[in-house]
Amino acid sequence: MPAQPELPLRPMTLGELLDAAMALLRARALPLLALAAVLGLLEQALLVPLRAAASVTPPYYGPARGHFGQWWSVTALGFATETVILTLLGALAAAAAAPALLGRPLRHRELWARTRPLATISVALVLGVLAGVALFAGFAPWLILYGLFSLTSAVLVIDRAGNPFGALWRSAQLTTRGGLRGFWTLLSAYLTWFVIRFALGSGWVWVLTRLSGGEPAWLTWLIPAAWVLANAVAYSALACVAAVLLLETRIRTEGLDIAIGRARSRGEDEAAVLVYAR
Repeated sequence: MPAQPELPLRPMTLGELLDAAMALLRARALPLLALAAVLGLLEQALLVPLRAAASVTPPYYGPARGHFGQWWSVTALGFATETVILTLLGALAAAAAAPALLGRPLRHRELWARTRPLATISVALVLGVLAGVALFAGFAPWLILYGLFSLTSAVLVIDRAGNPFGALWRSAQLTTRGGLRGFWTLLSAYLTWFVIRFALGSGWVWVLTRLSGGEPAWLTWLIPAAWVLANAVAYSALACVAAVLLLETRIRTEGLDIAIGRARSRGEDEAAVLVYAR
């Protein structure tokens, strides 16, 4: 008999789905937050000098007078790097979500072997380029891209899609089922965490600035550090939402829970059921 699963093997409400994603994050906080922090640090290392050159003022990073075009270009690059990070983290979260659904214990270090790094990196770079172009064209195209293709890395890892382009199509199919349920779930989660990380990344820096009576020299490194920490939490949470949403959508629309139950009753490998067969 498998151990008690960490994720519900049934359709969930939106609230239950978000709770399940947070449960997954708590269970795999060490690898997810560590990877997110490293990627977030690299992101800030790329963006900080570009923001300075474009006269973008921290901690809110709004456009400076007369520099809107430069600000928009740097912002588009920021959303491109963010999309790459979310895709890479999505693979790690998906590697953790499948064993959690089946009730199979798996050590943190064993997750990395399940992430399909070459395919994941390839699709992350493709989505990153598309995200930068979409954001540069306007915020709405980026939201559409995020809502349609955020499950791509989870499809690669859990469904074992044969190639990145097939994973992109499968993600779009899953997120548009049931009246765009997955699409709106992803956007709701993103906007919620956008507000949270904005507060984490800039709010307490604002407080410290007011308490110090000015802008001390340590703000130069404190602000990027604050955003690294805020983004690490938000990126990890969003990756878990995508992984749980993939499994829940398959349970809701493809009878994944029934297929797993049948495999268990027959003594077959239930993990094999997770592989999506056309």
